[in-house]
Amino acid sequence: MTVVAADAAYTKPFTTNIVMIGPGQTTDVLLAANQAPGRYYMAARAYNTAQNAAFDNTTTTAILQYKPAAYHSAEKGGPFSNPILPSLPAFNDTATATAFTAKFRSPSHAKVPLEVDENLFFTVGLGLINCSRPSPRCQGPNGTRFTASMNNVSFVLPRANSLMQAYYQNLPGVFTTDFPPVPPIKFDYTGNVGRGLWQPTRGTKLYKLKFGARVQIVLQDTSIVTTEDHPMHLHGYEFAVVGTGFGNFNAGRDTAKFNLIDPPIRNTIGTSPGGWVAIRFVADNPGVWLMHCHIDAHFGTGLAMAFLVENGVGELQSVQPPPSDLPRC
Repeated sequence: MTVVAADAAYTKPFTTNIVMIGPGQTTDVLLAANQAPGRYYMAARAYNTAQNAAFDNTTTTAILQYKPAAYHSAEKGGPFSNPILPSLPAFNDTATATAFTAKFRSPSHAKVPLEVDENLFFTVGLGLINCSRPSPRCQGPNGTRFTASMNNVSFVLPRANSLMQAYYQNLPGVFTTDFPPVPPIKFDYTGNVGRGLWQPTRGTKLYKLKFGARVQIVLQDTSIVTTEDHPMHLHGYEFAVVGTGFGNFNAGRDTAKFNLIDPPIRNTIGTSPGGWVAIRFVADNPGVWLMHCHIDAHFGTGLAMAFLVENGVGELQSVQPPPSDLPRC
């Protein structure tokens, strides 16, 4: 989503500021009410990067209005002029969205792991699954339905028990800890991908991390079905966004450009459409933590995985027992 604020009390916009917010992402904005007294439009429209994907391309608006008592003498008691809608970026203006995101920095030196214990590479994207029989869900080509995956694993949420309950109570058969740290097959992720790689496997696979591990994840978008900006959210943690770019990630070239001084700290970050984003964090919160796309349709079709962060030493570094009145699944 692109949010634009512009002056609406005069015939020409007084100021224009652009903010890009992903689904489920939060951004704090400091507003200085120091413009000429009047009414100012705030407008937002969708940002969509998926090719040929239907979406709600409408504009939402609000008006920021100075109190009438604050108007200067020329406007005091006079009629309001009609607000002027600012010029909004195009719904697929990736250049503007990227330029805005690239400006973010932490206000001071950020705590970023300089060394890495777990160097993970996750492809994120869409795919197709064959349908065994006709169904309204099978709207893909040649009798298939759309799905999504990370590292070619389409995540399946457990039905009978939660992941955390299964881990704490050591219940078998709910999940496995063999989520792949890299794609099972290396390919040209943003190029022309052969159809043999379009169908992922399904499973409830977790990746195990030792308490205190210093983790780097490169989230690589793919061109399977379509490239897209996937807003990836990690439960239980905030992370440093140390790098981003377009095309396939190249460790020898791109790692040297990482910002390890003052990168932005987030819990949700969009992958560059047809590109990648690199994040780092310290696994110091034990338990089972989901990482998933914040587009509901993608999460529901399997664009997710989960980390199992093992206990550390002592009570403060261990998963706490559930309360006695916790409802059962």
